[in-house]
Amino acid sequence: MIKKIYYEKRGRRYVPVAEHDYELHDAMPRGNHLIMCYPGGRSTRYNIDPALAPMIAAGHVAEDRMCEAIRKASEMRPPRTPLTPGQQRAWKKLAKEFGDELATLNCASSWHIAEAGLKAMQQEAQQLLTNPAVRLAYEQFLLVCELTKKHA
Repeated sequence: MIKKIYYEKRGRRYVPVAEHDYELHDAMPRGNHLIMCYPGGRSTRYNIDPALAPMIAAGHVAEDRMCEAIRKASEMRPPRTPLTPGQQRAWKKLAKEFGDELATLNCASSWHIAEAGLKAMQQEAQQLLTNPAVRLAYEQFLLVCELTKKHA
């Protein structure tokens, strides 16, 4: 066990104030975990379903793309989209003439917003799994998970 004790000088003496155990620092509970290291940090997801590992990893990698997809899906827009450029010009003119009373806007439903995020995550997972090394690592991960499962 590697423990490091930290001392603080109080008067003429050094008094132990804290200790750190490097082995316990990285200890993990039983289960399947996903660890992602990236510049400036690390993310750990505990007790994940191995089948969802690529989706969780893709979700973390695609976080910015998912936020952009969700933002676009949640933008306010007219309840009916005009079909032709002439209808669009007419809508804009009518909205300008009537002001806020006519130009009502709708938000997407939470289902549509979640769907946009999931699609972005699925696209990222598909892109990640096209790399042969990632595909092989994922298949090996699933194999090890299956081998270590306790069957009743």
